[in-house]
Amino acid sequence: MEKEIITAVAIGLGLAASCGFRVFVPMLVASIAAKLGLFPAAEGFQWLASWTAIICFGTATVAEILAYYIPFVDNLLDTITTPLAIGGGTLMLTSVLPINNDFLKWAAGFIFGGGAAATVQGGTVLTRLASTKLTAGVGNAVVATGEHAASFSTSVLSLVIPLIIAALLIVLITYFILKFGGKIFKRKNYNSPARTSNY
Repeated sequence: MEKEIITAVAIGLGLAASCGFRVFVPMLVASIAAKLGLFPAAEGFQWLASWTAIICFGTATVAEILAYYIPFVDNLLDTITTPLAIGGGTLMLTSVLPINNDFLKWAAGFIFGGGAAATVQGGTVLTRLASTKLTAGVGNAVVATGEHAASFSTSVLSLVIPLIIAALLIVLITYFILKFGGKIFKRKNYNSPARTSNY
């Protein structure tokens, strides 16, 4: 029983992080998997296995993927999809958590699922901004293709080898936070009044 719970949480965490690459791809994968009986949806989330959910997520996935190939629109989408990614990550993890208390379930889903999605999304935003700056947006199509592939592969592998994917994602997210969080802290510290007053 404990192993099943750990596996379910690992699946949810992997799908949640995948929302940082693309919001609707993990939701579509989860819906199809739920329809096939491969996704351990908790009570109250059986609607994920409905044809309505599959069609809605499928349509949204196609629209999202195509939109990222439109120059400069992709940068605008990053602003819109960041809160959506957090919401998607929250939904994916919450949908598998075996917690009876609704408040605790959604709170945990938001903190860990939404947090994982936000961290990955932050990485994709920085990568796209760098690509836009260096290539005037020409290289963004390559970045977008890589993100599509990462979202699909991570989502599918989260169902096949959930524990391994979850472990790898935790390591990558921790690395990202330490690397870029440290840079932001140093930059703020360097530009602080106490620092600049010495010159």
